[in-house]
Amino acid sequence: MDVAVGKITKVSDSEKHFRELAKTTQKRREWFAEPEVQSAAKRGLEPNSSQCIGFKVPLVLAESGSPDTAYIADLYEYVSFLGDLNRQISTLPDGSKIRLQVIP
Repeated sequence: MDVAVGKITKVSDSEKHFRELAKTTQKRREWFAEPEVQSAAKRGLEPNSSQCIGFKVPLVLAESGSPDTAYIADLYEYVSFLGDLNRQISTLPDGSKIRLQVIP
């Protein structure tokens, strides 16, 4: 799957500032994909404490966010996957094209 890398930016200078910004509607939408999470919840996707809502195309990628690609994922596996993905694309310029290959 060929996809474009979305814009990666620094979000805050401190944890306190991050927590203040996270209270705003705009940042909840941007950082936590709040509309996508609400859409998934309407479809019955409500994770427990060891799960999260994952997306077949990760939200960091420009082609992401389609609600029909949401699923319940193991929190630790998904965070590990996203951390590895973000590490691999962290030095690419915004808008770079990548080929996403997931090997089980």
